[in-house]
Amino acid sequence: MKKLLSFVLILVVLSVGCKKDKGDPPVLPPAESMSIDFSNFNYQGKSAILPAAKGAENSSWEFAALAAGTWNLILGTTLFVPVMAFHLATDQAPSFVSEYLWQWSYSSTIANVVYNARLTGEIKGSSVEWKMYVTKEGSFTDFIWFQGTSQVDGSSGYWILNESNTSPAQLLRIDWEKSGATVGKIKYTFVKNTEFKDSFIEYGLTTTALNAFYKIHYYDFIQEKFIDVDVEWSTSGHNGRIRSSGYLDGIWHCWDSNKVNAECL
Repeated sequence: MKKLLSFVLILVVLSVGCKKDKGDPPVLPPAESMSIDFSNFNYQGKSAILPAAKGAENSSWEFAALAAGTWNLILGTTLFVPVMAFHLATDQAPSFVSEYLWQWSYSSTIANVVYNARLTGEIKGSSVEWKMYVTKEGSFTDFIWFQGTSQVDGSSGYWILNESNTSPAQLLRIDWEKSGATVGKIKYTFVKNTEFKDSFIEYGLTTTALNAFYKIHYYDFIQEKFIDVDVEWSTSGHNGRIRSSGYLDGIWHCWDSNKVNAECL
């Protein structure tokens, strides 16, 4: 009888020892890691290319809105589906695939089109490798729309976004860093091989009165050269200032909380 009990005990120990511990899924990058805040610069002017005429009462704010608007347009068109896919993925419960590999998957209908997406996260030492596979029913299957790497604690990382399934060239690199519980800095760099290559916009938060900023470097097709633009504003008061190497004499120009040109103090 004792031999039988010992044999059973050995089987139980072996069974427990062989059972694979799934561990915990990797920390998802925040949804904000793909979203720059453009809310203070929703431009509704007549021109989508040039700033307001010199002397217009809100020309400083309008120029800032137009400088940021190029990037906002990219997000609202080319990257709408992959960014939306990622936002939806963060709401899903992860499933264990294999050792160190987890997956978030779902289906969604966007503009009457069904998309199936799965985001995979594979833990590799101190970092996590991410891939987003998107399938559009009746069109394409498992296109890797973006991929990237983050720290295991979710404090920083980067994304590489491809343009589309028909033009799979890399389009944007997104570098991001968390500050506390929120994303404190995010930078979009255009990496596709065109004249616009190496253009970038960086967004961040500070503890100064003008607590938000853009650093913009872009190719100006009119002047046929790269232009640098600095924008700083208050997320609560909405007043701010702008300076540019290509326009506005290279010095700071300000606006008040009503977007009206104001003296820089």
